[in-house]
Amino acid sequence: MEIENEKARRFQALHAQDALFVMPNAWDLGSLRMFEAIGFSALATTSAGFAYSLGRSDGTGSIARDEALAHVAEFAGATSLPISADMEAGYGADPDAVADTVRRVIDTGAAGCSLEDATYDEERPLYSVEEAAERVAAARAAIDAAGAPFVLTARAECFLMGTPDPLADAIRRLQAYQEAGADCLYAPGLTTRDEIAAVIQSVDRPLNVLAGLGSTPLSIPDLAALGVRRVSLGSGLAQFAYAMAIDAAREIFEAGSFGFLEKTAGVGGINRFFETGELPPRPGGPRR
Repeated sequence: MEIENEKARRFQALHAQDALFVMPNAWDLGSLRMFEAIGFSALATTSAGFAYSLGRSDGTGSIARDEALAHVAEFAGATSLPISADMEAGYGADPDAVADTVRRVIDTGAAGCSLEDATYDEERPLYSVEEAAERVAAARAAIDAAGAPFVLTARAECFLMGTPDPLADAIRRLQAYQEAGADCLYAPGLTTRDEIAAVIQSVDRPLNVLAGLGSTPLSIPDLAALGVRRVSLGSGLAQFAYAMAIDAAREIFEAGSFGFLEKTAGVGGINRFFETGELPPRPGGPRR
């Protein structure tokens, strides 16, 4: 367990530093190893990417808690980097159920996890602020009782759920979640400088921003200048990988051509990576 604690302490330190770090979300062991080799300092799971890898949709309860926990444990045991687990809404409405989930996440060797305030109920898409804060507090109590270093990220899903005033609602919720014990705050859907600045000025915990959203996505330097502490990608990289595979298959089916192969590293390049850790050349380079 000391190895896991050391990774978790490194993850805590990343949040304590006065600088931004990028935390890509991997969906299988192959993508995990590739992102680690690129040089990132921490990685996360993605519930959507994991669901896609199993041929399922996201946000519909298609992934059971035990499946998610096994996935996180596999990741945590396969890398020297800290892993933050996407645990959706905690796999239970009751605060006790959320606390039990978090205890089990700690046991996987993960360095942290994120919890949503979404209910997955169309008639009531979000827990009330009070209910959601109780769930965060229960998670915090479970972490403190475990006595292990661990970063708890609380998510406000206002933008994704289309509430009438998502920015004001997100700020109100994130303030409640930091008081309930969250270490990091996250409102997926923030896209503008003004929105991000308003949240950062309203809370005193590190803010995670989901990158790449909006008509003109803010760059990493832009986000760093605003004071964003952590950037994640959600299912963005998995979406890209699957979209490229679909596009290549369409080319074969519709045009009967194989131009997409010029954009790959070739089987030799991929094999070499998994054997030696040597990254393949960029797409368009020589294929062997």
